Amino acid sequence: MSTANDQSDAGPAPADPGAAMELLRDRVVRTPVLVDPALDELTGGQLFFKAEHLQRTGSFKFRGASFAVARLAEGVQGVATHSSGNHGAALAAAARARGLGAHVVMPENAVRTKVEAVREHGGIVHFCAPTQAAREAGLADRVAEGLVPIPPYDHDDIIAGQGTVGVELIDQVDRLDAIVAPIGGGGLLAGIARAVAESGRTIEVIGAEPAGADDAARSRAAGRRVDDHSPRTIADGLRALVGHRNLAILEARDVPILTVSEAAIRDAMVALWHRLKQVIEPSGAVAYAAVAAHPERFAGRRVAIVLSGGNLDVGALLHGLPSA
Repeated sequence: MSTANDQSDAGPAPADPGAAMELLRDRVVRTPVLVDPALDELTGGQLFFKAEHLQRTGSFKFRGASFAVARLAEGVQGVATHSSGNHGAALAAAARARGLGAHVVMPENAVRTKVEAVREHGGIVHFCAPTQAAREAGLADRVAEGLVPIPPYDHDDIIAGQGTVGVELIDQVDRLDAIVAPIGGGGLLAGIARAVAESGRTIEVIGAEPAGADDAARSRAAGRRVDDHSPRTIADGLRALVGHRNLAILEARDVPILTVSEAAIRDAMVALWHRLKQVIEPSGAVAYAAVAAHPERFAGRRVAIVLSGGNLDVGALLHGLPSA
């Protein structure tokens, strides 16, 4: 029987980000790259912000979900996953476009608006305890019912689909020195690392994660995937334990991981709103937070920063403010 991290036995051989880009070209938004001279001055580098919060369903997750669903064999009755929200909404939307049902196991403390988004895109939500083990067990239950598992990150098609962010960036920005992206489960960062390797360019790929969910940094330092993980961070999309496939890719490409404080994440969200006028969720601001926290590392360099999502519960954020 398939488990939460297994791929469908009936699925085709793994694809690379370049092949994924060809299939997804008319299915996903080619998101813009934003710039701001004032933010450049703060770091001493040239910053290029990849606006994945403007992707369909509000995050980069739609890329991987769309590619994975497109590659499913005929006759599939439905799909299932576990998600803190963005992958669940993306999978629900991609599945509905193909006429399939989607079941999403979500932690009971998931952001309310992300739960609503899954349902708005046609997904059926199953709540579980807010632990990795509970999420994977919930997905295993859905698989036992005959659904095809499409996990949020530890899946070859998901990695290839997320890697199209890197394919687009390399085409959009000349002479890049580095790409910085957030890491939770690692599908985005691993996919970008593969896209850069596939391009033959000399571009450093760097991961960024909250200090309160630093399993990727600890795993890279230990040379193995750590299993003690109790995340405490406002970046809800980055609380997952890094995936086996993803970590192997990061290790093979020697991708460093920078960690940032909760205060740095909040400051980054404020700066992105103030300067770019963009609403970015905490997880989506982590990559910029890492660049802002380490200006000496990026000074004089052309750096792409992935703004991975914008699904922020603005209503909750504004609740309690005094009326005019």
